Amino acid sequence: MKVAVEEIEACKRRLAVEAPVDVVSRAWERAYGRVQKQARLPGFRKGHVPRSLVKLHFAADVRREVAEHLIPDIYRQAVSEARLDPVNEPDLQEVQLEEGAPLTFVAVVEVKPTITLGEYTDVEVQHAPIPVTEADVDEALEHMREQQATFQGVERAAAPGDLVIIDYTLTPEGGEPASETGYTFLLGKGAVMPEIDAAVAGQRAGQECEVSVRFGDEHRREELRGRAGTAAVKVVEVKEKFLPALDDEFAKSLGAFETLDAVRGEVRRQLEARRSADERRALEDKVVDAVAARHAFTVPAALVMRQIAHQVEHARERMRRQGLDPDQVPLDYRKLVEELRPGAEQAVRRALLLEAVAEREGIAATDAELDAEVEKLATASQRPLPAVRRMMEKSGDLEALRHGLRERKTVEFLVGHATIHG
Repeated sequence: MKVAVEEIEACKRRLAVEAPVDVVSRAWERAYGRVQKQARLPGFRKGHVPRSLVKLHFAADVRREVAEHLIPDIYRQAVSEARLDPVNEPDLQEVQLEEGAPLTFVAVVEVKPTITLGEYTDVEVQHAPIPVTEADVDEALEHMREQQATFQGVERAAAPGDLVIIDYTLTPEGGEPASETGYTFLLGKGAVMPEIDAAVAGQRAGQECEVSVRFGDEHRREELRGRAGTAAVKVVEVKEKFLPALDDEFAKSLGAFETLDAVRGEVRRQLEARRSADERRALEDKVVDAVAARHAFTVPAALVMRQIAHQVEHARERMRRQGLDPDQVPLDYRKLVEELRPGAEQAVRRALLLEAVAEREGIAATDAELDAEVEKLATASQRPLPAVRRMMEKSGDLEALRHGLRERKTVEFLVGHATIHG
């Protein structure tokens, strides 16, 4: 077999492949055998059609069999001979496949970049952890008060912060009206069109008004973006928000505390734990970014698009968990891809760099570390450990977990060898 490799771009290769006639002939013979076993013609039992008639009536089926089995096999051999590790499926071009002749084709593939590692163990970064303050604790407690808030109907005019219930009819210019009753929102929080929000402010229950509106340029329905319209609104009810007092009774209402001081102590502990995790991630990002700044290399477009696809699928999964059908949500995927591309490219660059450092340093996840992580997953899902491991092996998640552990250990290595200025 002949394989000629040409570098088209930093991460793209063109393989010109030629398989000899004898290899092609054997593939053709095997294909004839497979097709002959399934061939049916009037006057012949299945599998007993003569070879001559198979060639006459099933030539296209035979050729398709050869192509489906031989080309992938020859491609894999060519990639192995060329010592390439493609990151995407090949773009096959100029395929020449005929009985009694060599098989030739061109395969264009993307490969991981060759990363020439420079210094990566002496980077310097600025990182001063921000401590949790009493103001942070007060803010968290205020948020807890908001969650415990109650709303009571009032006779006065609606004011910002009130919970307002309205009936409305929204009519786009030149379009069909749409109505809804009992729509509830917090006034002044940007939950409705600004014209409706402003019109409802100062209105009492039972009052009605009509206002001109303009649909935003980012409206979820593309056909309404930028269009004018009118909104007929009736205020059904106005409810004022009441917050509980921050005292021991409030602490007891949370179920696990007797005093407000106990709540403050637990809130501080939780904030400090969260802040510590956030600070650690921020430090790791700074160190890896500093290492990446010393290494310039091209990122394969296929890996970037794969990362974008993962992010899009995660977003769709979040919609499903929220009870939405992602296929019914209008999304400008072209715009979304462009918005996600910079972050995806950075993520791929980071992953490739960490992989190169791990290989240089001989960093790997041990079997014991992998088993410990699988055990955590089994415990969290309340499923037997062997069953979880089998499932992960089958899906490929086990190897992904091993890779993730290796990446985590590599980041810890880089942070441990960096100089941190506070």
